[in-house]
Amino acid sequence: MSADRSLQILLDELGRLPGIGPKSAQRIAYHLLEADAEEARRLAHAILQVKEQVHFCSRCFNYATADECDICTDSTRDTTRICVVGEPRDVSAIERTGSYHGLYHVLGGVISPMDKIGPDQLRIRELIGRLGAEDIQEVIIATNPNIEGETTASYLARTIKPLGVAVSRLASGLPVGGDLEYADELTLGRAIEARRTL
Repeated sequence: MSADRSLQILLDELGRLPGIGPKSAQRIAYHLLEADAEEARRLAHAILQVKEQVHFCSRCFNYATADECDICTDSTRDTTRICVVGEPRDVSAIERTGSYHGLYHVLGGVISPMDKIGPDQLRIRELIGRLGAEDIQEVIIATNPNIEGETTASYLARTIKPLGVAVSRLASGLPVGGDLEYADELTLGRAIEARRTL
């Protein structure tokens, strides 16, 4: 195989990664070409290792290397609360805040009729099963504040409330350092609704 063909195959594969455009793919490919063989081997090994060892937690569907993830097996967590998120990366974002110490449930996406994703394609049945089997007192819905996230949150609230479990939604509003004049109406409206007494 020619050098040009080998390079093009690498560029094509890198270009399939989310957020990697043609220029980024080119920079990464040339970096790998200029790196020593050991660096390339370490990268290839890390990719293969994560694909072989990391899977979904059997309880919450976060990433795990054992049957259950580290959060589900942590005895110091508040087991009366479940924070429902769309994707495993959302768990990482919430964990970085250090403000939440309960359990999680990863839906594996959000309701999106445009993408033909309905409630049956998500892990909602598994969530309802956990509410029946575990002593959960509150479900915190932490889907993104967009149309799909709001649709999913509304569906979950309608489904869960009749079960006698408290349902809450993450507050959304103005970012710190933001200007009112640049805020969209939905964000500004939410900020007014979620106001707090000083």
